[in-house]
Amino acid sequence: MAERTPAGVPTVPGPDPFAGLPPGDGRDRGPLPDEAYAASLAGLPGMGPARLAAVVRVAGPAAAWARVVAGRGWTAPEVLEALGAHRDRLVRRWRDEARRVEPAAVWHQIVDAGVGAAVQGSAAYPPALAGDVEPPAVLFHRGSPEAIAGPRVAVVGTRRCTATGTSVALELGRDLAVAGVSVVSGLATGIDGAAHRGVLAAGGAPPIGVAGSGLDVVYPPGQAALWRAVTETGVLLSEAPLGCRPERWRFPARNRIIAALADAVVVVESHRHGGSLHTVDEADRRGVDVLVVPGSVRNPAAVGTNALLAEGRAPVTCVDDVLVALGLQPAGRRPRRDPRPAPADDDRPVLDALGWQPVTLDQLVLRSGRHLGSVVLALERLQDGGWVAARGGWYERVAGGDA
Repeated sequence: MAERTPAGVPTVPGPDPFAGLPPGDGRDRGPLPDEAYAASLAGLPGMGPARLAAVVRVAGPAAAWARVVAGRGWTAPEVLEALGAHRDRLVRRWRDEARRVEPAAVWHQIVDAGVGAAVQGSAAYPPALAGDVEPPAVLFHRGSPEAIAGPRVAVVGTRRCTATGTSVALELGRDLAVAGVSVVSGLATGIDGAAHRGVLAAGGAPPIGVAGSGLDVVYPPGQAALWRAVTETGVLLSEAPLGCRPERWRFPARNRIIAALADAVVVVESHRHGGSLHTVDEADRRGVDVLVVPGSVRNPAAVGTNALLAEGRAPVTCVDDVLVALGLQPAGRRPRRDPRPAPADDDRPVLDALGWQPVTLDQLVLRSGRHLGSVVLALERLQDGGWVAARGGWYERVAGGDA
């Protein structure tokens, strides 16, 4: 597997990672990281999270891509199970589509968009997801993955919420952020968006958003300003490659990531059926506590939440109820410190030049504008400090944060 370092690409396009290499159609631009092949696989029709995880786990991203392009079938039981009954037809469909895709062009698009990428097992992959029961095989982000640190609470609920639900979600988001707790949400209208607007108003712990589409496809369209604000102050995540539309099946998949990132899930309002209850199921699957804001028996948007209370879920009447569930003192604030020694001032430009994508030494020299020798020495010190990892000729910035 290629070597890398958790590189954090800013939200604006960074330097060309292929700079200094021979031009051509993409095949002669030097080696590609695993993320390029994983992103190419993720974009194939019918390649959901379970199928992608299975083929990558069995063969690795580059070898899996070569197998798909060749149209070769699979024999591993876990892949056969993931492919389902029509596996032969799916393999042919993947082959036909893959032969029209160039992984180098896919990777160049990711870099040009200022999007970071990390495959499972890489140093840049968020520790909070690494040990999940169903971790994304590849994860894309805008903003800083280092926002995924300290305590985290998912605030979820219906899009068709009441004014009271909106107000409660906004207050919870605000008060949790002030207490140093990051709020995770799906960036939807209604409860999700209200919680993150509360976070942004507080200016406390950074927000964490999880999208159900590619990071260049804002959904719902009216949430574009919220997406930008979350990117600028926290991190926006997606397992969908660039250009992916918000297909219906992607939202339950997104909800599992929301639950996996959370130390607790708070449901503000929910109808009898809805995505927030799917997030509850995913939280239960992971042993994550679910707390519920009580609602009026005359409020149709509280039917689902009141049913959860009847099951014995803990009620939330104010932020202190959530803090106690997290093991924090009411009105307390948990420090968000990185245990790693701070990089030396002279090494910081090299760390910043890494971004959040795997890069080669030559590319890093070009990005930083420094001499080769000084970059090598800086990388050695950054590796000793736990900020950079290297494997197989790739350097990658190490993702901080709690598991």
